[in-house]
Amino acid sequence: MAEISAKLVKELREMTGAGMMECKKALIEAEGILEKAVDVLRTRGLAAAAKKAGRATNEGLIVAKVSDDAQSAALVEINCETDFVSRNDVFGALANKIADAVLVGKPADIEALSALAIDGETVADILTDGIHTIGENIQVSRFECLEATSGAFSSYIHGGGRLGILVQFALSKPETAEADAFKAVAKDIAMQVAAANPLAVSQENIDAQIVEKEMSIYKAQAAESGKPENIQEQIASGRMKKFFAENTLVEQAFIKDPDQTVSQVLAAASKELGDTITVVEFKRFELGGL
Repeated sequence: MAEISAKLVKELREMTGAGMMECKKALIEAEGILEKAVDVLRTRGLAAAAKKAGRATNEGLIVAKVSDDAQSAALVEINCETDFVSRNDVFGALANKIADAVLVGKPADIEALSALAIDGETVADILTDGIHTIGENIQVSRFECLEATSGAFSSYIHGGGRLGILVQFALSKPETAEADAFKAVAKDIAMQVAAANPLAVSQENIDAQIVEKEMSIYKAQAAESGKPENIQEQIASGRMKKFFAENTLVEQAFIKDPDQTVSQVLAAASKELGDTITVVEFKRFELGGL
């Protein structure tokens, strides 16, 4: 029997959308004849996956992963066609497997993720096999990989996987990451991001164009009051201060105790643990978001 070349496998895969391993098996069975291999795949139902791969994916799961040492983390959105499938254990296992691959492999983009190997199969092949097994189109729409050299991560998943949060913290002492008090406040901060949806960690992290746009609106509103210019400046500045308080994580009212800001909660935890705990960044994925 003629050797099955990688080029032939690739050609069959492009024709049918079936997984690489399945294409190779079909070509071996068909003794290297492309047309016969297509028939083999059609008989097994694998070629149908190609048609499904073009269908819209509006449901799915968001999966968060944090490494055992809490020094790296990943947030992944994996989509399917229906809510029914998103709650399926098989789809959930597939989503978690791919999220694990993101956590370990730290791919640069979707293309690099597709080429990652898991147990001898690429992520692209696993997705194709999943399309065949589950019967719906499945796609990885986005992911984030974060690393901390002197800190820790916390994650939170809400709504059965419809909303996912990662928060990265900077710490002065590595042992703080293992403290129950830190884990509790870290979880609270992740829940804060989920509930309050801040734009950024602090004022300095908000896009300058957004700040400029908001300030121009507040100045225009103040000008309509007809009050003296210095009073208008105070009005605009006051509204800008309120904007920051509502949209920056550290200035937001803490969801569990609105009399405190998130910054005050972190300061209290830092004092209790004898450390300096700060939020470096956060990632917030809402299913179907950009």
